[in-house]
Amino acid sequence: MQPVERLAATITMAVKKTASDIYLFPRHQGYEVIIHTATGIEKLADLSITQATQVIAYVKYQANMAISDHRRPQVGALSWSVGEQNLHLRLSTVGDFQDHESMVIRIIYPLTQVSHHVRQNRQWPAISALAKQRGLMVLSGPTGAGKTTTIYQLAKELGESAVVLAIEDPVEITEPQFLQLQVNELAGMGYDDLLKLALRHRPDVFIIGEIRDLQTAQVAIRAALSGHLVLTTIHAQSTFGVVTRLRQLGVNDLDLQQALTGVCYQRLVPGTIAPVTIYDWLTNSEVFDQPFVNGGQGQQMSGRWHDALSQAVDAGEIVPVVASQYAAG
Repeated sequence: MQPVERLAATITMAVKKTASDIYLFPRHQGYEVIIHTATGIEKLADLSITQATQVIAYVKYQANMAISDHRRPQVGALSWSVGEQNLHLRLSTVGDFQDHESMVIRIIYPLTQVSHHVRQNRQWPAISALAKQRGLMVLSGPTGAGKTTTIYQLAKELGESAVVLAIEDPVEITEPQFLQLQVNELAGMGYDDLLKLALRHRPDVFIIGEIRDLQTAQVAIRAALSGHLVLTTIHAQSTFGVVTRLRQLGVNDLDLQQALTGVCYQRLVPGTIAPVTIYDWLTNSEVFDQPFVNGGQGQQMSGRWHDALSQAVDAGEIVPVVASQYAAG
């Protein structure tokens, strides 16, 4: 089998499982091909060193990366078609201490392919209603929980008349109706630079991919206070943890109270047939109502989370043991 055929077969298999990443990792003898799906890691195949290096070299050649450099980190991008699907592949390579090169292929899907589990969720109307208001809506959850899918679907539902502008680092979903900008610090296109540019386009909705530091948080707050709907994500372990995390980054409490519409936490829970998205959320009044906050101290998840798990069990979507495993978020 030629490298291009081996690569095509691997990508096709990964797409059938809606995998987010394909890994080619060196092992003691040969390479392993692993994919990352909503339910975890799955091994696809074993390759010899020759087979793996041929595939990596082919991908790097197609992406105009330096084929002869096996040690230094490199990044690249490639367009790929599986049937009628046009996908974007984001590439990353690096060599280990023995000069064995590894490659990670991130698969960037169109929104139409990845948003079905969001739209079918029974909690969705409440989450969607929050996004109908102006201000800042922050989503949290672990990597791979579908946060970006949720914010893209929320923006998509606002209608074709809404101008949606996304600022991401990097772009993770493609949506032709949105203006998608990718952060590039080396080219002078940081979050702050792109926001100033974005304001001239007068969008109705901002998508800011992830709040990672105070600068990004201030960008999101500033856009929300200017009257826009801002959809963004942050790493936190619960809805209660979102505000704590923003405060830790240095966000002013008064600005936060004025800008915040709501916070949402989500997980992609293993289901009996397919993974199920479970949400927990708090509105602005619930976040800043002192008795409510005091009652939530030490509390990971709200009653909405536990109700959603129970409803999913009753509907046969997840089994009771899984509900117990995810009771703490």
